[in-house]
Amino acid sequence: MLRNRSKKTTFILPAVSIVLSCILAVSVIDTLSAPLPRKTTPNANILLLEGWLDQKAIEMAYNEFINHGYYQIITTGIDIIPHEYCSLPSNGYLIFYPQREKLSDSNVSVHQIEVDCYSKSGGENSSRFNVFVNDSLLSDFTADKKKKKYMVNWKGKLTDIDSVTVQFFNDGIGEHYDRNLYVKEVIIDHRIIVPYKDHSEYDISNLDGKNRLVFNFNSFAELGRNRLISLGIDSSLVTAIPGKRVKLSRTLSSALAFRDWLKTSDIDVKGINIVTSETHARRTMMTYSKILDKKYNIGLIVLPDNRARDSKIYRVFKTIRESIGIVYYCIILLPY
Repeated sequence: MLRNRSKKTTFILPAVSIVLSCILAVSVIDTLSAPLPRKTTPNANILLLEGWLDQKAIEMAYNEFINHGYYQIITTGIDIIPHEYCSLPSNGYLIFYPQREKLSDSNVSVHQIEVDCYSKSGGENSSRFNVFVNDSLLSDFTADKKKKKYMVNWKGKLTDIDSVTVQFFNDGIGEHYDRNLYVKEVIIDHRIIVPYKDHSEYDISNLDGKNRLVFNFNSFAELGRNRLISLGIDSSLVTAIPGKRVKLSRTLSSALAFRDWLKTSDIDVKGINIVTSETHARRTMMTYSKILDKKYNIGLIVLPDNRARDSKIYRVFKTIRESIGIVYYCIILLPY
Protein backbone atom coordinates (compact mmCIF):
# COMPACT_ATOMS: atom_id res chain seq x y z
CA MET A 1 0.00 0.00 0.00
CA LEU A 2 2.80 2.42 0.90
CA ARG A 3 4.54 1.75 -2.42
CA ASN A 4 1.34 2.51 -4.36
CA ARG A 5 0.86 5.77 -2.45
CA SER A 6 4.47 6.69 -3.13
CA LYS A 7 4.00 6.10 -6.86
CA LYS A 8 0.80 8.20 -6.91
CA THR A 9 2.59 11.01 -5.07
CA THR A 10 5.46 10.82 -7.58
CA PHE A 11 3.03 11.45 -10.45
CA ILE A 12 0.68 13.89 -8.69
CA LEU A 13 3.27 16.38 -7.41
CA PRO A 14 4.87 17.13 -10.83
CA ALA A 15 1.41 17.43 -12.39
CA VAL A 16 0.28 19.90 -9.71
CA SER A 17 3.52 21.87 -10.16
CA ILE A 18 2.96 22.12 -13.92
CA VAL A 19 -0.63 23.29 -13.46
CA LEU A 20 0.38 25.88 -10.84
CA SER A 21 3.24 27.09 -13.08
CA CYS A 22 0.83 27.51 -15.99
CA ILE A 23 -1.63 29.44 -13.82
CA LEU A 24 1.19 31.67 -12.56
CA ALA A 25 2.49 32.26 -16.11
CA VAL A 26 -0.98 33.19 -17.36
CA SER A 27 -1.43 35.51 -14.37
CA VAL A 28 1.92 37.24 -15.01
CA ILE A 29 1.22 37.60 -18.73
CA ASP A 30 -2.24 38.98 -18.01
CA THR A 31 -0.82 41.48 -15.51
CA LEU A 32 2.03 42.62 -17.74
CA SER A 33 -0.17 43.02 -20.81
CA ALA A 34 -3.10 44.66 -19.05
CA PRO A 35 -3.75 48.00 -20.78
CA LEU A 36 -2.87 51.16 -18.93
CA PRO A 37 -5.65 53.75 -18.58
CA ARG A 38 -5.47 57.29 -19.89
CA LYS A 39 -3.44 59.25 -17.36
CA THR A 40 -2.36 62.65 -18.62
CA THR A 41 -0.06 65.26 -17.15
CA PRO A 42 -2.35 68.29 -16.72
CA ASN A 43 0.21 71.02 -17.49
CA ALA A 44 1.93 69.21 -20.38
CA ASN A 45 2.96 71.51 -23.22
CA ILE A 46 4.44 68.76 -25.44
CA LEU A 47 2.29 66.13 -27.15
CA LEU A 48 4.18 63.12 -28.49
CA LEU A 49 2.69 60.80 -31.12
CA GLU A 50 4.14 57.46 -32.16
CA GLY A 51 4.07 57.92 -35.92
CA TRP A 52 3.39 54.29 -36.86
CA LEU A 53 -0.08 54.36 -35.26
CA ASP A 54 -3.27 54.10 -37.33
CA GLN A 55 -5.61 56.83 -38.53
CA LYS A 56 -7.77 56.76 -35.37
CA ALA A 57 -4.71 57.57 -33.26
CA ILE A 58 -3.73 60.37 -35.65
CA GLU A 59 -7.21 61.89 -35.32
CA MET A 60 -7.11 61.49 -31.54
CA ALA A 61 -3.74 63.28 -31.42
CA TYR A 62 -5.11 66.04 -33.64
CA ASN A 63 -8.13 66.63 -31.39
CA GLU A 64 -5.99 66.50 -28.25
CA PHE A 65 -3.55 69.06 -29.66
CA ILE A 66 -6.25 71.44 -30.90
CA ASN A 67 -8.36 71.32 -27.74
CA HIS A 68 -5.73 71.43 -24.97
CA GLY A 69 -3.31 74.21 -25.86
CA TYR A 70 -0.04 72.32 -26.41
CA TYR A 71 3.01 74.28 -27.54
CA GLN A 72 4.37 71.60 -29.90
CA ILE A 73 3.49 68.14 -31.18
CA ILE A 74 6.34 65.67 -31.72
CA THR A 75 6.10 62.62 -33.97
CA THR A 76 8.50 59.72 -33.43
CA GLY A 77 9.32 56.54 -35.32
CA ILE A 78 12.32 54.83 -36.86
CA ASP A 79 13.80 55.42 -40.32
CA ILE A 80 12.28 53.08 -42.88
CA ILE A 81 12.95 51.75 -46.34
CA PRO A 82 9.71 52.49 -48.22
CA HIS A 83 7.63 49.38 -48.71
CA GLU A 84 7.45 47.98 -52.20
CA TYR A 85 3.66 48.29 -52.03
CA CYS A 86 1.68 51.15 -50.55
CA SER A 87 -1.03 50.05 -48.11
CA LEU A 88 -4.47 51.63 -48.48
CA PRO A 89 -6.13 50.71 -45.16
CA SER A 90 -9.30 52.73 -45.75
CA ASN A 91 -11.41 54.02 -48.62
CA GLY A 92 -9.76 56.80 -50.56
CA TYR A 93 -8.04 58.01 -53.70
CA LEU A 94 -4.39 57.26 -54.48
CA ILE A 95 -3.40 59.90 -57.05
CA PHE A 96 -0.34 59.31 -59.24
CA TYR A 97 1.35 62.18 -61.10
CA PRO A 98 3.04 60.77 -64.24
CA GLN A 99 4.27 64.20 -65.36
CA ARG A 100 6.93 63.98 -62.69
CA GLU A 101 8.52 61.47 -65.05
CA LYS A 102 8.56 64.17 -67.78
CA LEU A 103 6.33 62.38 -70.25
CA SER A 104 6.81 63.10 -73.93
CA ASP A 105 4.46 62.30 -76.81
CA SER A 106 4.95 59.47 -79.27
CA ASN A 107 3.24 58.32 -82.42
CA VAL A 108 1.03 55.94 -80.42
CA SER A 109 -2.56 57.24 -80.06
CA VAL A 110 -3.84 54.59 -77.64
CA HIS A 111 -1.78 54.05 -74.49
CA GLN A 112 -1.88 51.13 -72.09
CA ILE A 113 -1.94 52.06 -68.41
CA GLU A 114 -1.39 49.32 -65.82
CA VAL A 115 -1.87 49.37 -62.05
CA ASP A 116 0.32 46.92 -60.13
CA CYS A 117 -1.56 45.91 -56.96
CA TYR A 118 -3.09 43.14 -54.88
CA SER A 119 -5.74 42.58 -52.21
CA LYS A 120 -5.06 41.55 -48.62
CA SER A 121 -8.17 39.34 -48.59
CA GLY A 122 -9.54 37.12 -51.34
CA GLY A 123 -12.82 35.71 -52.58
CA GLU A 124 -15.91 37.65 -51.57
CA ASN A 125 -13.72 39.83 -49.34
CA SER A 126 -11.44 41.00 -52.15
CA SER A 127 -10.69 44.69 -52.50
CA ARG A 128 -12.34 46.62 -55.34
CA PHE A 129 -11.06 49.74 -57.04
CA ASN A 130 -11.70 52.18 -59.87
CA VAL A 131 -9.11 53.60 -62.23
CA PHE A 132 -9.35 57.19 -63.46
CA VAL A 133 -7.20 59.07 -65.93
CA ASN A 134 -7.58 62.74 -65.13
CA ASP A 135 -11.30 63.00 -64.29
CA SER A 136 -12.45 60.12 -66.52
CA LEU A 137 -13.44 56.77 -65.01
CA LEU A 138 -12.02 54.08 -67.29
CA SER A 139 -12.74 50.85 -65.45
CA ASP A 140 -13.33 49.10 -62.14
CA PHE A 141 -11.58 45.96 -60.94
CA THR A 142 -11.67 43.31 -58.23
CA ALA A 143 -8.14 42.75 -56.97
CA ASP A 144 -6.65 39.30 -56.51
CA LYS A 145 -4.60 38.17 -53.52
CA LYS A 146 -1.77 37.55 -55.97
CA LYS A 147 0.24 40.51 -57.23
CA LYS A 148 -1.07 41.44 -60.64
CA LYS A 149 -1.21 44.27 -63.21
CA TYR A 150 -4.65 45.62 -64.16
CA MET A 151 -4.76 47.38 -67.53
CA VAL A 152 -6.88 50.16 -69.05
CA ASN A 153 -6.52 51.93 -72.39
CA TRP A 154 -6.20 55.68 -72.75
CA LYS A 155 -6.72 57.42 -76.07
CA GLY A 156 -4.91 60.73 -76.39
CA LYS A 157 -1.55 62.39 -75.84
CA LEU A 158 0.72 61.34 -73.02
CA THR A 159 1.30 64.98 -72.16
CA ASP A 160 -2.44 65.34 -71.53
CA ILE A 161 -2.30 62.87 -68.62
CA ASP A 162 -2.21 64.98 -65.46
CA SER A 163 -3.06 62.14 -63.08
CA VAL A 164 -3.89 58.46 -62.79
CA THR A 165 -6.08 57.76 -59.76
CA VAL A 166 -6.79 54.47 -58.02
CA GLN A 167 -9.98 54.69 -55.95
CA PHE A 168 -10.31 52.03 -53.24
CA PHE A 169 -14.02 51.94 -52.40
CA ASN A 170 -15.06 48.80 -50.50
CA ASP A 171 -12.98 48.86 -47.31
CA GLY A 172 -14.37 46.67 -44.55
CA ILE A 173 -13.53 44.60 -41.48
CA GLY A 174 -15.03 41.29 -40.41
CA GLU A 175 -14.26 38.58 -37.91
CA HIS A 176 -11.93 36.80 -40.32
CA TYR A 177 -10.82 39.54 -42.72
CA ASP A 178 -9.54 43.08 -43.00
CA ARG A 179 -10.06 44.37 -46.52
CA ASN A 180 -7.03 46.43 -47.64
CA LEU A 181 -5.61 47.28 -51.06
CA TYR A 182 -1.86 47.36 -51.78
CA VAL A 183 -0.60 49.40 -54.74
CA LYS A 184 2.97 49.48 -56.04
CA GLU A 185 3.08 51.59 -59.19
CA VAL A 186 1.49 52.69 -62.44
CA ILE A 187 3.10 51.57 -65.72
CA ILE A 188 2.47 53.36 -69.00
CA ASP A 189 3.06 51.56 -72.32
CA HIS A 190 5.11 48.88 -70.53
CA ARG A 191 8.09 51.27 -70.20
CA ILE A 192 7.24 54.30 -68.08
CA ILE A 193 7.14 53.31 -64.40
CA VAL A 194 5.54 55.71 -61.91
CA PRO A 195 6.12 54.43 -58.33
CA TYR A 196 3.91 55.55 -55.45
CA LYS A 197 6.94 56.89 -53.51
CA ASP A 198 7.46 60.58 -54.33
CA HIS A 199 4.90 60.35 -57.15
CA SER A 200 1.56 60.00 -55.38
CA GLU A 201 -0.76 61.45 -52.77
CA TYR A 202 -3.55 59.71 -50.87
CA ASP A 203 -6.86 61.45 -50.22
CA ILE A 204 -8.46 59.55 -47.33
CA SER A 205 -12.23 59.03 -47.77
CA ASN A 206 -13.04 61.96 -50.08
CA LEU A 207 -11.30 63.50 -53.07
CA ASP A 208 -11.19 66.99 -51.64
CA GLY A 209 -7.65 67.51 -50.35
CA LYS A 210 -8.85 67.96 -46.75
CA ASN A 211 -7.25 64.76 -45.48
CA ARG A 212 -4.41 64.16 -47.90
CA LEU A 213 -1.26 62.15 -47.24
CA VAL A 214 1.82 62.84 -49.37
CA PHE A 215 4.04 59.80 -49.89
CA ASN A 216 7.41 61.52 -49.55
CA PHE A 217 8.47 60.30 -46.10
CA ASN A 218 11.54 58.31 -45.06
CA SER A 219 10.56 57.50 -41.47
CA PHE A 220 7.48 56.73 -39.42
CA ALA A 221 8.09 60.05 -37.68
CA GLU A 222 7.74 61.90 -41.00
CA LEU A 223 4.70 59.80 -41.88
CA GLY A 224 2.99 60.82 -38.64
CA ARG A 225 3.86 64.47 -39.27
CA ASN A 226 2.46 64.37 -42.81
CA ARG A 227 -0.78 62.85 -41.60
CA LEU A 228 -1.23 65.49 -38.90
CA ILE A 229 -0.56 68.31 -41.36
CA SER A 230 -3.09 66.77 -43.75
CA LEU A 231 -5.70 67.18 -41.00
CA GLY A 232 -4.96 70.89 -40.76
CA ILE A 233 -2.28 71.39 -38.08
CA ASP A 234 0.18 74.18 -38.93
CA SER A 235 3.40 72.56 -40.15
CA SER A 236 5.48 74.82 -37.88
CA LEU A 237 3.86 73.19 -34.85
CA VAL A 238 4.74 69.61 -35.79
CA THR A 239 8.30 68.28 -35.46
CA ALA A 240 9.31 64.84 -36.74
CA ILE A 241 12.14 63.17 -34.83
CA PRO A 242 13.22 59.97 -36.63
CA GLY A 243 14.90 57.22 -34.67
CA LYS A 244 17.72 55.04 -35.93
CA ARG A 245 16.49 52.16 -38.08
CA VAL A 246 16.68 48.90 -36.10
CA LYS A 247 15.08 45.47 -36.37
CA LEU A 248 14.41 45.21 -32.63
CA SER A 249 13.96 47.78 -29.83
CA ARG A 250 12.20 50.30 -32.09
CA THR A 251 10.48 52.05 -29.18
CA LEU A 252 13.85 52.44 -27.49
CA SER A 253 15.38 53.86 -30.68
CA SER A 254 12.58 56.45 -30.91
CA ALA A 255 12.89 57.38 -27.23
CA LEU A 256 16.65 57.87 -27.52
CA ALA A 257 16.22 60.14 -30.54
CA PHE A 258 13.61 62.18 -28.64
CA ARG A 259 15.92 62.47 -25.61
CA ASP A 260 18.78 63.72 -27.80
CA TRP A 261 16.45 66.27 -29.42
CA LEU A 262 15.37 67.55 -26.00
CA LYS A 263 19.02 68.22 -25.10
CA THR A 264 19.36 70.67 -27.99
CA SER A 265 15.86 72.15 -27.85
CA ASP A 266 15.19 75.52 -26.24
CA ILE A 267 11.62 74.55 -25.29
CA ASP A 268 10.80 74.85 -21.61
CA VAL A 269 9.17 71.44 -21.20
CA LYS A 270 6.54 71.44 -18.46
CA GLY A 271 5.24 67.96 -19.22
CA ILE A 272 4.85 65.40 -22.00
CA ASN A 273 1.71 63.47 -22.93
CA ILE A 274 2.24 60.47 -25.22
CA VAL A 275 -0.40 59.17 -27.63
CA THR A 276 -0.11 55.40 -27.97
CA SER A 277 -2.17 52.25 -28.43
CA GLU A 278 -3.73 50.25 -25.61
CA THR A 279 -1.64 47.13 -26.18
CA HIS A 280 1.61 49.07 -26.56
CA ALA A 281 1.03 51.57 -23.74
CA ARG A 282 2.91 49.79 -20.94
CA ARG A 283 6.03 49.31 -23.06
CA THR A 284 5.92 52.94 -24.21
CA MET A 285 5.55 54.26 -20.67
CA MET A 286 8.36 52.01 -19.37
CA THR A 287 10.73 53.13 -22.10
CA TYR A 288 10.18 56.88 -22.04
CA SER A 289 10.12 57.03 -18.24
CA LYS A 290 13.45 55.20 -18.09
CA ILE A 291 15.17 57.06 -20.95
CA LEU A 292 14.09 60.50 -19.77
CA ASP A 293 15.19 59.59 -16.24
CA LYS A 294 12.16 61.08 -14.44
CA LYS A 295 13.30 64.53 -15.50
CA TYR A 296 9.92 65.27 -17.03
CA ASN A 297 6.33 64.56 -16.04
CA ILE A 298 4.98 62.01 -18.51
CA GLY A 299 1.34 61.13 -19.18
CA LEU A 300 -0.45 58.69 -21.47
CA ILE A 301 -3.32 59.16 -23.90
CA VAL A 302 -4.36 55.63 -24.83
CA LEU A 303 -6.27 54.61 -27.94
CA PRO A 304 -8.35 51.52 -27.06
CA ASP A 305 -7.73 48.49 -29.25
CA ASN A 306 -10.61 47.33 -31.40
CA ARG A 307 -10.78 43.91 -29.79
CA ALA A 308 -14.12 43.05 -31.40
CA ARG A 309 -12.47 42.57 -34.78
CA ASP A 310 -9.78 40.16 -33.47
CA SER A 311 -10.32 36.43 -33.17
CA LYS A 312 -9.80 34.83 -29.75
CA ILE A 313 -6.66 33.08 -30.98
CA TYR A 314 -5.19 36.35 -32.27
CA ARG A 315 -6.00 38.15 -29.00
CA VAL A 316 -4.16 35.44 -27.02
CA PHE A 317 -1.22 35.62 -29.44
CA LYS A 318 -1.10 39.43 -29.18
CA THR A 319 -1.18 39.24 -25.37
CA ILE A 320 1.70 36.76 -25.24
CA ARG A 321 3.71 38.72 -27.82
CA GLU A 322 3.37 42.01 -25.97
CA SER A 323 4.13 40.35 -22.63
CA ILE A 324 7.35 38.91 -24.04
CA GLY A 325 8.13 42.37 -25.39
CA ILE A 326 7.66 43.91 -21.94
CA VAL A 327 10.00 41.37 -20.34
CA TYR A 328 12.54 42.01 -23.11
CA TYR A 329 12.36 45.75 -22.51
CA CYS A 330 12.83 45.26 -18.76
CA ILE A 331 16.15 43.64 -19.62
CA ILE A 332 17.45 45.99 -22.34
CA LEU A 333 16.54 49.10 -20.30
CA LEU A 334 18.75 48.02 -17.38
CA PRO A 335 21.85 49.96 -18.59
CA TYR A 336 19.92 53.24 -18.87
